[in-house]
Order: sequence, then C-alpha cells, then structure tokens
Amino acid sequence: MFIQTEATPNPATLKFLPGKVVMETGTAEFRDAESAAASPLASRIFGIPGVTGVFFGYDFVTVSKDGPEWQHLKPAILGTIMEHFMSGAPVMGSASGSVEAEGDDEFFDAGDETIVATIKELLETRVRPAVAQDGGDITFRGFKDGKVFLNMKGSCAGCPSSTATLKHGVQNLLRHFVPEVQEVEAV
Repeated sequence: MFIQTEATPNPATLKFLPGKVVMETGTAEFRDAESAAASPLASRIFGIPGVTGVFFGYDFVTVSKDGPEWQHLKPAILGTIMEHFMSGAPVMGSASGSVEAEGDDEFFDAGDETIVATIKELLETRVRPAVAQDGGDITFRGFKDGKVFLNMKGSCAGCPSSTATLKHGVQNLLRHFVPEVQEVEAV
C-alpha cells in the first residue's frame, strides 16, 4: 500500500491520501482523543504524541499537529494509516456520532429558501471541491440579514489563510451570484 502526502495551506496540517475511500458519504472531524473514540482509525492516530486533530474526507485523511515537526510525525502517521487499512477494520465505529450530517443546526428565514438553495449549490459545486483539495471542508450553517455563516473543517480550521479564503474567495463568489449576500463569516 502506498500512501501519498500533500502539504496544505495550513502549516500545522498535512493531507494523507491512502488510495482508498475513507468516508463513503459526508465527512468526520475529531478535535480531541475523546471524540475520536467514534473511529478506530482516528483513535489510533490520536495515540501519536503531537496530533491535535483528524479529519476524514472522501479519499483523504487530514492530520493537524502542534509541536513536533512533520519529519518526526509523518512516519508514525503513515504507519498507523497503513496498518489500519491493511487490517480491514472500519474507519468509523458503530457509534459514528462525529459524522457531519448535512443540514444539522442550520438557520435561515423561511422566505430565504431560494437564496439558501442557491448558496448551497454554489458551495457544493464550486467551493467544497477546491477546499477538499487543500484537505478541508466548508459547510453551510446559516443565512441572516445578508450574512452567510459557514463552518470550516479539517485543514481549513485554524489555517492562517482561511480568513482570506472566506473573505476574498467565497464571499466574492457568493456576492457575484447572489446579490442578497453581503458578507460571509466563519462560525
């Protein structure tokens, strides 16, 4: 098994591509060892000292760290991912409570359904694929008074360039196609 790695715009995050489907549908994010208990793979990765976050996308695993350099962490993470996939164990346990269910905690006025549908379509077709290339994800959370609220996950969470991505990339795109959008904000 050969696992590729890719740098992300976030220097504290590295993207691992195992060449296999990681999450068939949705995404999963783990910010601590306690939440990682829902996933045998995330639990094993959190067992490596210095790991502070794990994110699963369709065909990648993004790992965040603090402290140790990647040259010291990368071999242990690669070995852990390889061992997991070679064992045939599931990525998620039966209690997959950390899986992001689309639509949870969304808020918007009933009269804004058409605007929200357009925003979601743009996020799904134009923004999420680009953000996934960098090892993260971005999901709709709400729309109120011309402001779009988005949740950034994976390598995007805590990334130094995430504000620029939101303000210059996503905000400009949404404002171009949806004149009702005035601002975009991370939640």
